[in-house]
Amino acid sequence: MQENSFDMPFQLPEAPPVDILVLQSREQENCMENTIKFGISACLLGQKVRYDGGHKLDLFLRDTLGQYVEYLPVCPEVECGLSVPREPMRLVGDPNAPRLVTIRGNYDYTPKMTQWAKMRLDTLKRRGLSGFILKSNSPSCGLKGVKIHHENGRGIRKGRGIFAGLFVKHFPIIPSEEETLLHNPILREDFIERAFTIRRWLEVSSRKRSFKKLVDFHCSHRLLILSRSREHLGIMERVIKTEKRVSVRELYDLYEELLTESLKRKTTPRKNVRVLQRAVGYLGKDLAEGEKQELIEVTQAYGECQVPLLVPITLFNHFARKYDCHDLSRQVFLRPHPAELHLRNHA
Repeated sequence: MQENSFDMPFQLPEAPPVDILVLQSREQENCMENTIKFGISACLLGQKVRYDGGHKLDLFLRDTLGQYVEYLPVCPEVECGLSVPREPMRLVGDPNAPRLVTIRGNYDYTPKMTQWAKMRLDTLKRRGLSGFILKSNSPSCGLKGVKIHHENGRGIRKGRGIFAGLFVKHFPIIPSEEETLLHNPILREDFIERAFTIRRWLEVSSRKRSFKKLVDFHCSHRLLILSRSREHLGIMERVIKTEKRVSVRELYDLYEELLTESLKRKTTPRKNVRVLQRAVGYLGKDLAEGEKQELIEVTQAYGECQVPLLVPITLFNHFARKYDCHDLSRQVFLRPHPAELHLRNHA
């Protein structure tokens, strides 16, 4: 991938009339405030489904994020037919194909769990998930670093829970994360931004497909993609230019693959500064000299970790409204998730 691939020209669609722009902007804002569907390990919502009859309630997930998310709770062990309480289990054997075995009785529940999971994943597919929050260290739900035991008694933390592994394979584009990492504000923002982006993409790709709809989605997500991967953005724009040589279905499939890959790249303050500098260009000559200098200074303050990202974002949103700049106001980067989650308040 070429480092300068972003700099290639890209033709934006012809802008609609101002009254249509205002309507579209309002529709986008309303869409962002709607709830989306997350799968979640049931114990994280306080359900007493763990092997000891307890739970692992996470107050942020239930009370804060839960205001904007419709949760679909799942407990693989209970739903596949095990009781509460029950004998604790662990992963044993090959890290690439571990087995789910009870600690004392050595009973292998792998076939039972696998058979149930395949049916459950089919039902989840019909529910339109945009993300999944999994219980860490669980032999069924742990996403990474789950301990795998060997016959000699030693273990390594390289495993993945049986259900979690099947979920990732079944839903390759759906973001998934463990609850412990969501306590980190940077990783929390990253996960939720990816989930809301995938929700918007699934809405577009599930309707009647057209080249225009794909271009509209891309143009509104251009700065968000840039904040993660300039290389992927360049490739995506080259792909869009091949629309006359491939079918719409092939174009959507390739774009989805690139979008998913780009979202796996982590954003950084340095990348965000690059995006903010590009955003100044959207406002062009509308800005007064003092206003342009104000944007430059607040961007620099963010890059030096003196203020959170929310500060320059708020200012850019203000000028986008003041000068009725459609190309900037349509950018999802300025409002990728509900502001009430306060995800951009960390410096």
